[in-house]
Amino acid sequence: MGYFDVPDIQYPRYTNRQLAAVPLGLLAVALLVLSGSFLLTGAPVPLGMDFTGGAELTIQTTSSEAQIQTAFSVEPDSIQRIQAPGVDNQYTVQFAGVEDDEAIQTLSEQATAELEQDGNAEIVQQESTASPSFAAQTQQTALLGLAVAFVGMSALTFLLFRTFVPSIAIVLSAFSDLVIPLAFMSIAGISLSLGTVAALLMLIGYSVDSDILLNNHVLRRSGDFYESTSRAMTTGVTMTITSMAAMLVMGIVASLFGIELLASIGTILFVGLAADLMNTYLLNLSLLRWYKFEGVRS
Repeated sequence: MGYFDVPDIQYPRYTNRQLAAVPLGLLAVALLVLSGSFLLTGAPVPLGMDFTGGAELTIQTTSSEAQIQTAFSVEPDSIQRIQAPGVDNQYTVQFAGVEDDEAIQTLSEQATAELEQDGNAEIVQQESTASPSFAAQTQQTALLGLAVAFVGMSALTFLLFRTFVPSIAIVLSAFSDLVIPLAFMSIAGISLSLGTVAALLMLIGYSVDSDILLNNHVLRRSGDFYESTSRAMTTGVTMTITSMAAMLVMGIVASLFGIELLASIGTILFVGLAADLMNTYLLNLSLLRWYKFEGVRS
């Protein structure tokens, strides 16, 4: 396995407060963004149809997306062009919160009537994805799963190191690795769905992996603190940047082909991994250094 030429950061030049200032500042901003979004909309991040329920129409039309947008009495939540071999001029139109069969039929009739003025229009498929009550249960289950994964990760971390500061450093870094991408989702308008929840679960795994790697090198292997840090960074930074590159490519390719879910997952993981780099080698490391040189007393 090859390694990137990881720069030798002169950590002794900076105090622990200076190292922790940037990640803690970004964490505070992210929490403010999520709090503001919750106060304004009732949810910290936009909720997708997996968690709100709704209707979905597949339309065959030569009309533009702008014309489709104005064809309904209810504003669509999303319009996606279907990119697939042998499929031309088909769009998926989603309406959150719409579950009544009569309402869905009315939307279909509106699409046919309005879009026929601009060209041919045909409803290829119409369906209700989930009722709002069922979607709310799905939301609770998904968020419970995310909370259980985080709590389980925290408990495992404390069992592995059995000391407060190194363990809390990992937990705090993982928490920030989740909050910063969530704030980005709120700003960018990326909806929370079952797919994006899966991306957040993956971030927990990525975060724990890089933080435990650093803690193991510093606390359990021989060598000077900064030598151990450098060894951990050689492996950890290489793995993280490689994963970031893969997620960036996936997000770009998925966007070009109109695969919104994969594009969202790639973007979330890219942002989360970038946050993980910062939190691991600034926030976590500052707490480890304080523990190693000031927190431990013989």
